[in-house]
Amino acid sequence: MSGVMILVFSIFCFFIAYVTYGSWLAKQWDVDPSRKTPSHELNDGIDYIPAKAPVLLGHHFASIAGAGPINGPIQAAVFGWVPVLLWIIIGGIFFGAVQDFSSIIVSIRHKGKSLGEVIEENIGYRCKILFTIFSWLVLLLVVAAFSDIVASTFQGYTVAADGTRVYNSANGSVATASMLFIPLSVVFGFLVHRKNAPLAVSSIAGVGLLVVCIAVGLKYPIYLSKTFWLGMVFIYIFIASVTPVWILLQPRDYLNSFLLYFMIAAAIIGIVGSNPTVNLPAFTGWASSFNGQSMFPYLFITVACGAISGFHSLIGSGTTSKQLDNEKDAKLIGYGAMLIECGLAVVALIAVGALFTNNEMPKGTPAVVFASAISGFFRTLGMGEIAASTTFTVISLAISAFALTSLDTATRLGRFMFQELFAAKAGEKAGNIRKSLGNMYVGTFATVLLGGVLCLGGYKNIWPLFGACNQLVAVPCFLGVSVWLSKKGKNNKMLFIPMVFMLMATMSSLLISFKSNVLILMSGKGSLAVHGLQCVIIIPIFALAFILVIEGGKVLWENRRQKGILKTEA
Repeated sequence: MSGVMILVFSIFCFFIAYVTYGSWLAKQWDVDPSRKTPSHELNDGIDYIPAKAPVLLGHHFASIAGAGPINGPIQAAVFGWVPVLLWIIIGGIFFGAVQDFSSIIVSIRHKGKSLGEVIEENIGYRCKILFTIFSWLVLLLVVAAFSDIVASTFQGYTVAADGTRVYNSANGSVATASMLFIPLSVVFGFLVHRKNAPLAVSSIAGVGLLVVCIAVGLKYPIYLSKTFWLGMVFIYIFIASVTPVWILLQPRDYLNSFLLYFMIAAAIIGIVGSNPTVNLPAFTGWASSFNGQSMFPYLFITVACGAISGFHSLIGSGTTSKQLDNEKDAKLIGYGAMLIECGLAVVALIAVGALFTNNEMPKGTPAVVFASAISGFFRTLGMGEIAASTTFTVISLAISAFALTSLDTATRLGRFMFQELFAAKAGEKAGNIRKSLGNMYVGTFATVLLGGVLCLGGYKNIWPLFGACNQLVAVPCFLGVSVWLSKKGKNNKMLFIPMVFMLMATMSSLLISFKSNVLILMSGKGSLAVHGLQCVIIIPIFALAFILVIEGGKVLWENRRQKGILKTEA
């Protein structure tokens, strides 16, 4: 199958969806450009700050993307390119983009509050507490995993058995470039937000200096230990979480987004120019012959970013909604950014399909597979080994940089969640203890500390559950928005199928994991610290999902019943 045909068909579908379905959703949800957004109404100079649409798009896109849309499709390609492509297109248009768009809309209509607060107001306080605790624990897992990933990509050397150091210049270059990004971002944020420098001029200068940072990183790599970088990462994410968003988080994500745009552009140029053949079979079977996994639910859990990821709803209602300058920007940033991410997922699928040879999946991590494929397209175009190797290096650097972007956003979201856990109920005053625990510095410290402990203490023991937990977050998002729309008398039917489908996929995945872990333990080959712990964690997750669905379902049913009574009386 032609890679160009797959790419063109996918882009056409995403464009038509944005123009038609995205606009229809905006109309159904009464998007009004004249309505004042929370970023203006509650502007506090820290979290609530109006951002220009291109800047916020860059921040949101960089936060939701990371390496997810590359990893998922490449790992799920074991089922063939057709089911993965269909899930990316259908899931992205009708599931993921709808979730991202709706999470922003429901948040700005609740004064920029997160999903937990929305759930409290529309379903109940108990559900809010359960959802917030669950989401915060998921974020702790993200902080732990990504801290380890970032420190590993910065690690300048390893120590051999004889005590000598083995240096890694690629990691050292990533470390140098990433450290240079930070002061560049601060200067950019100061010029744009405090000196009102023209965004276009500042962006051109910022991107130019971004290239310089990369060049300096390639020339002067830093060789420091992983332990050192772990400490630096924890310090950085603490500062990034409490610093006004315009100083660091927003400009850094905006400038980093150009790396992602470059990566997508380079990939598209390579695909269009070389027109690679996707050698991957169209369909390999309902159960993969490569890893033995069944298509349902594995495909729908593995391809998260690029189709639908519950983590996105936390970002949309956590940081993005507090920076939205105008309601009309919600469609571009919520629905549009997700479709761009879907495009990147399609590119990743073409990449792995092109490297599939002799009935074998390509070797290496998804990041290596992706970078190898794109650089290979440039070799095919006859652009030379230097261009191909440079492309490989920059793409690898971009993927590594976005791990840090996702990390600092997750830490800030964790801080929000912790603060909301100790917020008083609606209509009540918070006591001194609640006020102290709800302080942003306390919330950040707790998130960074516990995330760090989990990182150092073995987060990998429970990491296999992250996919299902991440996707499960989408269910209360759809549920909360559905209840809110129902109470407002607006159409919410577009949320029912995504909500039910994701509930079935996540619950099935957790059940399969529970069964597998029990069987491993019974065989005597398992470990209580790994398989036993996962079984213990799955049980409360089930309870959480059950309570949320029952409570939310009751509210939806009651609203529907009341409407029926009112229609009958009329």
